[in-house]
Amino acid sequence: MNKKYILVAFFLLGGFCWTIPALAQGTGSSGGEVDLLADIAPEGPVRNYAAYIFKSTRIINTHSIENVAAGVLEFRIMHRFGAINGGWYELWGLDQAGMRMSLDYGVTPWLTVGGGRTNVGKAYDGFLKIKILRQSTGSIERPVSVSLVSGGIASTLKWDQTERKNYFSSRLSYYYQLLIARKVSEEISLQLTPTLLHRNLVASPEIPNDLWALGTGGRLKLSSRVSANLDYIWLPKAAELNVRNNLSLGVDIETGGHVFQLHVSNGRGLNEGQFIAGSLGNWNDGTVYFGFNLSRVFTVREPREFRTNR
Repeated sequence: MNKKYILVAFFLLGGFCWTIPALAQGTGSSGGEVDLLADIAPEGPVRNYAAYIFKSTRIINTHSIENVAAGVLEFRIMHRFGAINGGWYELWGLDQAGMRMSLDYGVTPWLTVGGGRTNVGKAYDGFLKIKILRQSTGSIERPVSVSLVSGGIASTLKWDQTERKNYFSSRLSYYYQLLIARKVSEEISLQLTPTLLHRNLVASPEIPNDLWALGTGGRLKLSSRVSANLDYIWLPKAAELNVRNNLSLGVDIETGGHVFQLHVSNGRGLNEGQFIAGSLGNWNDGTVYFGFNLSRVFTVREPREFRTNR
């Protein structure tokens, strides 16, 4: 598989579709989908909001524009196996595994907080996701949805550089993202994710502490419960860092309260510091990794209308 042709086709399609007026911006009942995510109540004269831009709060690796609904707790497992080209001896990567477990909570319809732990690098992470704008049509038109994400990562690996003082701040990284998404039609959704990643400690003075990246993602709806997803992160300094741009392809399957994501990626990283600046696999020689994300939502706090109607 040649990823250059995949990306060229994707961006050409996206550029063409971006000019098409958004269709079917109503509720989930018109599209036959189950509402697992936030649905902000209309405010003022605006009535027609874009719903279900993505099926899950993650496209594959990167955050999607979707928030967890207010009062809902989402438990997520992100699993990555070893390289597929390991062959029979490694059972095509199944003998190796990395995992991240996380909890995300919808504080309000516009604010999600979350955190998790990754066994790769023994890292803990946390984030805030704030919804700024929501795509809409009607008396007030907004062509895109916009959110902000701010997160931090702390590695707890044992310090192996005995000649250097072990500062806790050296273990920290931070990332900041602007999520810009549009539901182009009932079947197609696109997202751009400009990202700043800051790492307090790097391997040498030649490596910058601050890295800029641009994430791109897309969803192609195949049925009311199945979609194909693409997740790509362009890191301009990838060659200087001797890493590769992360490319992931996958399928989302929604089954009631679960969203099951199956995918293949050229990175095993499970937090932003790892998959943005640490992807090493090569699609051309089969150094890619099969994985899955599994999420389950639980209602912790019932919506106000349910509490008042009792």
